[in-house]
Amino acid sequence: MPNPTAAMLVIGDEILSGRTRDANMYYLAGELTTHGIDLREVRVVSDDGPAIVAAVRALSANFDHVFTSGGIGPTHDDITADCIAEAFDAAIDVRDDARALLAAHYERQGSELNEARLRMARIPDGATLIDNPVSVAPGFTMQNVHVMAGVPAVFRAMVASVMPTLTGGAPLLSQTLRIDRGEGDIAGPLGQLAADYPELSIGSYPFQKDGAYGSNIVIRGHNGAQIDAAIVRLAKEMGV
Repeated sequence: MPNPTAAMLVIGDEILSGRTRDANMYYLAGELTTHGIDLREVRVVSDDGPAIVAAVRALSANFDHVFTSGGIGPTHDDITADCIAEAFDAAIDVRDDARALLAAHYERQGSELNEARLRMARIPDGATLIDNPVSVAPGFTMQNVHVMAGVPAVFRAMVASVMPTLTGGAPLLSQTLRIDRGEGDIAGPLGQLAADYPELSIGSYPFQKDGAYGSNIVIRGHNGAQIDAAIVRLAKEMGV
């Protein structure tokens, strides 16, 4: 039985402008791989409502899980929650349980739960809160879409909250073989290996060092014995 599939939607002008380097995709990919959920697509969109709504609808319809990052803070450009509500034709308003979390948090800090901060308690109807042990303001899950903060420490904490609730499949295994020859020399044997092991994903990642060419061959799959056999065969054929 194939593993569940996932997509990620990264939201924010700061990512597309190059001002902020996204670290969340790298982290999420590793966690999903360990959990046996195959990350198949990642999209990056600006802080544009129609674009976010369209992306959420498309990804939600085509993958088992969608993870979003960014746009759920207190400022005017944090529009993700509203876009998720629109994508699923749901009403959205301040929710009592989310408000209570924020009220207790800011009381402990001696800060005011003002109108801006209260925006973080606006949750679409029918959504389930995602725990945020770092800064309290919750994310939420709406159907198969998991909506999370963009701040990496908070994103990681929310992923940790969500992952135990998801059913995964077989973890993705991998092995790497370094071959100190150019891709033109290894393309033929590599293509035949891929044809003989259709269940495996075989990638070639070339490098150049001190004027010499080589490639790291990465073989991935869910069957460890197949990966071992493919690595041994390739090493023998390439004289490694």
